[in-house]
Amino acid sequence: MLVVTAGAGEQTDTVGLDDAVDEVLAAYDLGPEPRATLLHVSENTTYRVDDPVGGRRWALRLHRPGYHSLAEIHGELAWVAALRADEVVRTPPVVPTRRGALVATATARPQGAPSGAPSGGAGGGGDGGGGTERHAVLFEWVDGRSPEALEPAALRAAFTQLGDITARLHRHARSWARPPSFARFAWTWESTLGAAGRWGSWTSGLRTALDEAVVIGADAAVGVDGPGSRDAAAREAVELLGRAAAVAEGRLSAFGRGPDRFGLIHADMRMANLLVPDGAGPIAAPGAGAAEAGEVCVIDFDDCGFGWYLWDLAASLSFIEHLDEAGDLVAVWLAAYQRRLPLTAVDVAMIPTFVLLRRLLLVAWLGTHPHSDAVPSIPAYARESCDLAETYLAGRLLAG
Repeated sequence: MLVVTAGAGEQTDTVGLDDAVDEVLAAYDLGPEPRATLLHVSENTTYRVDDPVGGRRWALRLHRPGYHSLAEIHGELAWVAALRADEVVRTPPVVPTRRGALVATATARPQGAPSGAPSGGAGGGGDGGGGTERHAVLFEWVDGRSPEALEPAALRAAFTQLGDITARLHRHARSWARPPSFARFAWTWESTLGAAGRWGSWTSGLRTALDEAVVIGADAAVGVDGPGSRDAAAREAVELLGRAAAVAEGRLSAFGRGPDRFGLIHADMRMANLLVPDGAGPIAAPGAGAAEAGEVCVIDFDDCGFGWYLWDLAASLSFIEHLDEAGDLVAVWLAAYQRRLPLTAVDVAMIPTFVLLRRLLLVAWLGTHPHSDAVPSIPAYARESCDLAETYLAGRLLAG
């Protein structure tokens, strides 16, 4: 029988998922009594799975319904497999089911629904007993640690590694012959800040933050904190970020989506999605072969898709765009990246626009994830976003 437990500090709002996890893991050869421990709840739900008898361990990703189609999940796994086969970067191997499938499918039933109700079964389809179909992928476990919360000197080394890894990914993406069935979505203006935004509305996200604190510093400084002042602060903040977004949209339109600027990207290439091998230094220097044991492992290609190549640089700065060191981090990233793939002056000039675009997308994401611990304070993140918008409009973002 599957035993599901929550890891330390993890939210346990996974009602109705235990049966789905049980059904998924039954499709794999994981020993007589696999134990699943909840690791993380975000777009997807991630578990650590242990085989107490055999001493084996895996990572299970249970996909959020409706975020990716089955074809898109297979598209992600096809690129990951190609990256491994071509020794471009280290990524965790995918574990197939007993039937050889790379994706298992189960049904998450509503709370109170009978557990014996029929379903499509792992690897199958259908909603059976009225539940929600959930796709899942099982990965080999990779020991390591994320190089987050680093000191400035270590951050520079981390961004040097990030720049090198990202260039290798992009070079591979440009030459890889994708299978005919390959499917992934695109990160465009429309799917980020436009009406079809995948992570919601940045204006709604900003207003969610303003429900907790006044964003505009002048109001806070004079001690004005009431419904009227909050409404005024919200209007001022939305107007400011709206002006910055309009400028960014125009620059993106002029920049275009030529093949040297727009292609298959990781789209979430931040330090949280790197694993440094246990026992290694803070982060390895670039240049080593991807198959070597000391190489950083890249995880979580769940958001990979078609986008501007420099979006991966902006994603690397996620949640730390406001740091004084951001300009230096961009410089070392660029130096490492351009050792493998040169950029034009026009490309480099677009970096602040991509950073602002990513920042506003994260404001939208935090608005739909109000209990996220991605930042210490969502209101403070909103306030800093206004500061970044002002700096962007003045032409000083990342200028140091």
